[in-house]
Amino acid sequence: MNKLTLLVHCKDQPNIIASVTNFIVQQKGNIVYLDQHVEREQNIFFMRVETEFEGAKFSVQGFENAFHNEIASKFKMNWKSYTNEKKQKMALLISKYDHCLYDLLGRYNSDELDIEIPLIISNHKDLEPIGKTFGIPFYHIPVTKSTKSEAEDKQLELLKAHQIDFIVLARYMQIVSKRLIDEFPDRIINIHHSFLPAFAGAKPYHSAFKRGVKIIGATSHYVTEELDAGPIIAQDVAHITHAYSISDLIAKGRDLEKIVLSNAVKLHAKHKVMVYNNKTVIFS
Repeated sequence: MNKLTLLVHCKDQPNIIASVTNFIVQQKGNIVYLDQHVEREQNIFFMRVETEFEGAKFSVQGFENAFHNEIASKFKMNWKSYTNEKKQKMALLISKYDHCLYDLLGRYNSDELDIEIPLIISNHKDLEPIGKTFGIPFYHIPVTKSTKSEAEDKQLELLKAHQIDFIVLARYMQIVSKRLIDEFPDRIINIHHSFLPAFAGAKPYHSAFKRGVKIIGATSHYVTEELDAGPIIAQDVAHITHAYSISDLIAKGRDLEKIVLSNAVKLHAKHKVMVYNNKTVIFS
């Protein structure tokens, strides 16, 4: 069975859904999922379609060429198609915090994440034993202000050698440069607490505790040049009370970070995220 996922966005106009679905039927495909959304303010149409094709004669290239000529050109679509032939390859970039790393590797080890993880890259050696435990190659690339460019050369070399599709910053405590972002546009996922911008700095939970906050959260987003301001993929919150200590806040925050990051990875891996003008459309 050949499975193909189609992502489309273009100016909203009549007959898009009918044209796409009729085309798939003409190609002898079966639609197993379809979801669409219209952004009214900008009049943009978004659609995600999952299809199945039987038979050895089906050609992905043939389908894509025909879709481009008969449908995409007509509606001036931006579109991408993805097959189930291979899993996406995800690289993990980490520093010293281990909670997100353990969570993702645990889910990966139990086949919860439909991806491959060929390598872990870290600017510290502290978490190397975790990579060994899960049998994933660990590469230590130190990063300092004077060696940042050289370190990124080594990172890019490894990422290209392993044919990485997307990157997850599992609490990687370095600012990613424009060069890496340009190589992986909308394909670098970050996670952080949701106290920003109110409680910035090294100890946001301490600052939040002093203010007596009643809600904490976590945000996962794609990385852009503007720090922590990229398109948001997933978020979650938890209510807290005056009875929480600082350590309770930190523990709850880390739980949220793990859940939110894993959800973002799943959404990206299943091609359920579409980015437009620094916002995302998230399909169910």
